[in-house]
Amino acid sequence: MVTNTWNAILIDIVQFLPNLTAALIIFLVGIWAGVWVGNRVKALLARHNKAANIQILFGNVTRWAIIALALTMALEQVGFNITAFLTGLGALSFALGFAVQDVSKNMIAGVLLMLQQPFDIGEAVEVSGYAGKVEEIALRATAIRTFDGRLVYLPNADVYTSPIVNFSRSGGRRIEVTVGVAYGTDLAKAQEVALQAVKQIAGVKEDPVPVAVFHTFNDSSVDMTVYFWVEPSINLFQAKDEAVRAIHDSFNTNGIEIPFPIRTVYLESEQGQSEQAN
Repeated sequence: MVTNTWNAILIDIVQFLPNLTAALIIFLVGIWAGVWVGNRVKALLARHNKAANIQILFGNVTRWAIIALALTMALEQVGFNITAFLTGLGALSFALGFAVQDVSKNMIAGVLLMLQQPFDIGEAVEVSGYAGKVEEIALRATAIRTFDGRLVYLPNADVYTSPIVNFSRSGGRRIEVTVGVAYGTDLAKAQEVALQAVKQIAGVKEDPVPVAVFHTFNDSSVDMTVYFWVEPSINLFQAKDEAVRAIHDSFNTNGIEIPFPIRTVYLESEQGQSEQAN
């Protein structure tokens, strides 16, 4: 009796082996084909100058679609009932939908961001108060390396519904430098010297042209703000540092004073008389 049982098991195994072998071959070929076709799709999109996030999206979708098809065909080879499985999976997905709605929301937003392309990898943006360069656009979150070095992962749903400032596509970024000059200074000369100073900085745009505006009478100075635009790739901190240095050196060369604050202090003497000290 035992011998007959083992013989039946061996016969079943022998009969099942060809189907199992075929299933493994189909699945492995599907993985290879998915990776190969996915890479070809990325290369094709790259040749047509499509954005990097579009290349990643369609390359990954193509790869996983082929692998999923190969897995389905492999399972059918070993007698797996795909129809019944998908029916049960649909019911389960409906039940789990409420639990994973945030995940699905972020995934849908990620796909929309890749398709609409409000920004691309490597571009400088500001989203939800975080300004920096985009390092990654994944299905769940967008990674931004802020200008102070932090790596921030923002949920795609928040990115999609938030105002997005794309510095890289604006054509330039404006920098402001405020400086005060002493009363009695030739304001027109100070204005011209400051403008010539910032125009010598690398990366400063000629259009829009730099402008300098006097706007405030302070206690010891007349204040002026110099506005100029730089290329999007220029480091703002470095450009502002160079502007301050250039204006300072040009003012010294041309004899234009940047005054110290002046305070008048009155001291009461023992005889009740006031003494003035500057």
